[in-house]
Amino acid sequence: MHKSINNLIQIQKEIHLKNTDPKSKINIIAVSKTFSIEEILPLINYGHTDFGENKVQEAIDKWSKIKDEKPDLNLHMVGRLQTNKVKQAVKLFDYIHSLDSVKLAKKISEEKNKINKDIKIFIQINIGNENQKSGIMINDLDNFYNECVKELKLNIIGLMCLPPMNIDPSISFTKMEQAAKKLSLNQLSMGMSSDYLEAIKFKANYLRIGTKIFGQRN
Repeated sequence: MHKSINNLIQIQKEIHLKNTDPKSKINIIAVSKTFSIEEILPLINYGHTDFGENKVQEAIDKWSKIKDEKPDLNLHMVGRLQTNKVKQAVKLFDYIHSLDSVKLAKKISEEKNKINKDIKIFIQINIGNENQKSGIMINDLDNFYNECVKELKLNIIGLMCLPPMNIDPSISFTKMEQAAKKLSLNQLSMGMSSDYLEAIKFKANYLRIGTKIFGQRN
């Protein structure tokens, strides 16, 4: 059996043991950025359906053909999305995890309406108020969410964050869980290779796991 499949099975077992909510479906997004489609195929053939990329052009090159062949695959945009790439992203991806500005929200709304596609979206929160990271500040979230949903008619399904490095991630995860609850959103995209088991305790149900599945990137 391929190494990535063994790794995925191991992660699924760990999650099963940690998940205290039997009703909660936890989705593992295999973040396949920088890995070739040949390295990803064993997981696809095994039946895994959710994959993450963080560059639009790389995703187009890798996934366009196979997504046509396998319509049940879900492709998640987990990196920063530039407005000039939105048209291509909306066409290819099923989920966008990195909505971080009004300008981007308007562009996504415009492009999804053109092709009548109901793309699922997470609002990225700058949970640590870090200058170098993008995302909506938690104090601005209510207004931003209302504009996205009411005016732009976006399908906002949840919130996403990248916790600050070198600080206990549970501090960020706690704030995220509270913010989602306040908006009655029940999808949280948080938890990566280093902290996904911690994230589950705070109702994370979209885990973005790369190196723990595929190994170290070149």
